[in-house]
Amino acid sequence: MEALGAATAPAQPGYFHGYAVVGLLAVVGVLFVSTAFSANRLLRPFAPTPEKLLAYECGVDPVGEGWAHTQIRYYIYAFLYVIFAVDAIFLFPWATVFAAPGFGAGTLIEMFVFLGFLAVGLLYAWKKGVLEWT
Repeated sequence: MEALGAATAPAQPGYFHGYAVVGLLAVVGVLFVSTAFSANRLLRPFAPTPEKLLAYECGVDPVGEGWAHTQIRYYIYAFLYVIFAVDAIFLFPWATVFAAPGFGAGTLIEMFVFLGFLAVGLLYAWKKGVLEWT
């Protein structure tokens, strides 16, 4: 008699339930994208001309070959930019967390260690002459 009044626990989903949901979402996403691309291919106007088949280079007619030599120093500038962009991305959240209770000297020391590593990298780049535009 007592068993009739007892509440039954809800059934727990199986082990693969979460994976099945993710898999189903992936299949729906792939179907959505493929349907959109197929509809685009069926509904678009198709009128190729020689001008439309040329490579577009900012409105300038392409001249010469597609291969161009670039100097390695541009990659170094890009690398330095990435370093300082990461620095900025790290500094803004740090500045907001630093004022929160429980963060103090340890957080300040961590930031100075981080800035020290960046300063050493900047000093190395300066000593190698990377920062001089020639």
